[in-house]
Amino acid sequence: MKRTMSLLLACTLGLGLLSGCAQSSAARELTASKLSASPSDSEEVNGALAAFGLALLQKTREADKTSTLVSPLSVALALSMAANGADGNTLAQFEEVLGGGTDLIELNGACVQLIQDYQGLGGFTKCTIANSLWADPEGQIKDEFVGKCRGIFDAQAFAAQLSDPAIVKELNRWVSKHTNKMIPSIIDQPFDENTALLLVNALYLKNKWLHQFSPHATHERDFYHADGSGSRMDFLSMSSTELSYIQDKGAQGVVLPYDDGRLAFVAIMPDLHPDSPDLGEWLNNLEGNTLAQLLNSREDALFLHFAMPKFTSEWKGNLEKILPALGLEDAFVPGTANFAKMGDKPDGYYISQVIHATKIEVNEKGAKAAAATVVAASGGSMPPQEGVTLVLDRPFLYGIVDLDTGVPLFLGTYE
Repeated sequence: MKRTMSLLLACTLGLGLLSGCAQSSAARELTASKLSASPSDSEEVNGALAAFGLALLQKTREADKTSTLVSPLSVALALSMAANGADGNTLAQFEEVLGGGTDLIELNGACVQLIQDYQGLGGFTKCTIANSLWADPEGQIKDEFVGKCRGIFDAQAFAAQLSDPAIVKELNRWVSKHTNKMIPSIIDQPFDENTALLLVNALYLKNKWLHQFSPHATHERDFYHADGSGSRMDFLSMSSTELSYIQDKGAQGVVLPYDDGRLAFVAIMPDLHPDSPDLGEWLNNLEGNTLAQLLNSREDALFLHFAMPKFTSEWKGNLEKILPALGLEDAFVPGTANFAKMGDKPDGYYISQVIHATKIEVNEKGAKAAAATVVAASGGSMPPQEGVTLVLDRPFLYGIVDLDTGVPLFLGTYE
């Protein structure tokens, strides 16, 4: 009785790009006709994805209470593939959570637009979004659903006995290649024999700062954790009028643009006062459009003395208990989930697990394997020392955000 569905989400930021995955004998490629969607720039969907990303980080960090990193874009794309197999109230919940109440047609069009936009970014930015679908022959998955995943999300489609232990190696190989080995494996044991379908997303992003940090300005200082203890680590430093400063909502932060003219690294730290909330409390008080408000409040042409840790962070966990709390309730409940457009099983399908793995690296160039071309720092004498000093030496929120749409590709906390 193969009726469960698993979503596997792997994301990395900071390393190089590899070409496609070699196919093993464990799986054969499906060739269902592609069913496409027209790209559309939807403010409603973009706003919903921004709110979804913040809520996803809040709930994930609330469960772990430590440094957390998620890719709202990766999760949303995999869920959007699943939404194309949903019907009834299950579909309505996908449309509300991911599309702000828009219909599936508009959600699909927005996904197509975002995928095209991010894979066509300029500068030194390299962004690859890879999707795949793995269907068990006994799962009776419909060709129309496979065709939508292939056409709208450019997903590779494979047929395989998903409970076969060989699939573990095959899937991990696919994920590893599409993340340049930064996430070498995402699963470590065979899937349940009832597994009918796997939907997989791998998001890779490599970019360079528009204004690079000088390695000579990197220096050691203390980072203070929530419990008051300190850790000695390298801090990136810059004094410039080219950075944007944020001071609002009881916090202060910075916007560091990448050289593609669209994406930026955003870091925000709650104020330090006797009655100020810690990062977790402050984060939980934020609402869906707060990040957009903070970005819109940024001040340009302000002289800023800035420093933040040079760091690598990674996270791996399950989201099947978190996503229902965000409004996707029915999809995870056997007998309630309605995926009638996905396949022909009489007793239907439901999502049994969502596995998410991420990794990010932040350094002087913006990425660990940056291109050989170096953007030199501006010459001349040091500007006057008046201005604002911002040192991220306490737990802070950070993310990679699309400044045009507000959509977060990555969101995390460094603690």
